[in-house]
Amino acid sequence: MSVLRYFSKTQHRPGQAAAPARPMDLWLLGAAFALLALGVVMVASSSITSAERATGQPFYFLLRQSAFIGVGLVCAWVVWHIRLVYWEKFGAPLLVMGLVLLLLVIVPGIGRAVNGSTRWLALGPVNLQPSEFVKLLVVIYLSGYLVRRGAEVQNSLRGFLKPMGIFVLMAALLLAEPDFGAALVMLATALGLLFLAGARLWHTALLIMFAVIAFAALAFAAPYRLQRLTTFLNPWADPFNSGFQLTQALIAFGRGDWFGVGLGASVQKLFYLPEAHTDFLFAVLAEELGLVGALIVIALFGVIVWRAFALAQQAMRNGNPFAAYLAYGIGLLIALAAGINLGVNMGLLPTKGLTLPFMSYGGSSVVASCIAVALLARIHYEVYVPQRKPSGIHSVERPSWRRAF
Repeated sequence: MSVLRYFSKTQHRPGQAAAPARPMDLWLLGAAFALLALGVVMVASSSITSAERATGQPFYFLLRQSAFIGVGLVCAWVVWHIRLVYWEKFGAPLLVMGLVLLLLVIVPGIGRAVNGSTRWLALGPVNLQPSEFVKLLVVIYLSGYLVRRGAEVQNSLRGFLKPMGIFVLMAALLLAEPDFGAALVMLATALGLLFLAGARLWHTALLIMFAVIAFAALAFAAPYRLQRLTTFLNPWADPFNSGFQLTQALIAFGRGDWFGVGLGASVQKLFYLPEAHTDFLFAVLAEELGLVGALIVIALFGVIVWRAFALAQQAMRNGNPFAAYLAYGIGLLIALAAGINLGVNMGLLPTKGLTLPFMSYGGSSVVASCIAVALLARIHYEVYVPQRKPSGIHSVERPSWRRAF
């Protein structure tokens, strides 16, 4: 079955048969599993030397990443079994929970600092990074808000600004950590979702203008942010100090050529490229697998975003706006997070400290990515598989956690 034929079957016109029941979206799941598998391979390759030097165990990060993926798959299985009506019903309490977690991170003695940033909560042998989950909770809450207040968002500036006020507060907490990249992705995702929901163009443009002014002021207020901007414009001006990380990433891309130097044969990961298994994993991948490998990764992310938007369109046609907004939001979230990380690795954007979804080392990022795909899979299930009971929040059935599964 061709891709075009598969996509055309998502449309349902009056007088035609309903869309066929497809319990699983193989395009979506296949792309997600491919990224997870390739990520495990690249984490092992990029971290083997640094892991042996730091811990004496060459596969230390590989084993932990595999465990994180196991936890993520279990969480995804649980999330897939929860019907969308409950995510819509409990969006506000979940957002409050995320706000509390962000507050706990900046409380002295509770948040854990790594490399000068306090972004984690210590949970025994692992660290929880709340910002990875807060971005997803914002999408869940905003999707429900747009169902309830969609007309107000479309017709008045007040309805547009009310949810953004909450997100600006959460962005301020993220900047206090500081986590400039997470704040940017969260606000951009929320703004994009509001625009897709029908917000007026001048409302969106006005908020973008204020956001650009605010982020520019923040960049010039902190010396390290200003240094990142100037380094991004010309990393070769100081290749052994402020521009070291970016120049080493560019060298990795240059060495990769078309087909790469071979899996495991990267030179830049040998203590030249900092954070090779986290923020700059894609640079090591481009060095070892070349332009072909890099394009495959970009294509896999493109498939996930394509499926998210296609599911959103079908859900809207089926009369399920919450599922549609949720799919749009997740698609935007993954596209922005991946796009910024890839742009940073290729020298197109200033360094933001964002991990690559599904692939970079980090438990919170991997688990949040798995949950996001599980939500998309649940949307696909409710869109294409006939349900015995209506899945809208205004159905006769009263939502409760006891009935969630």
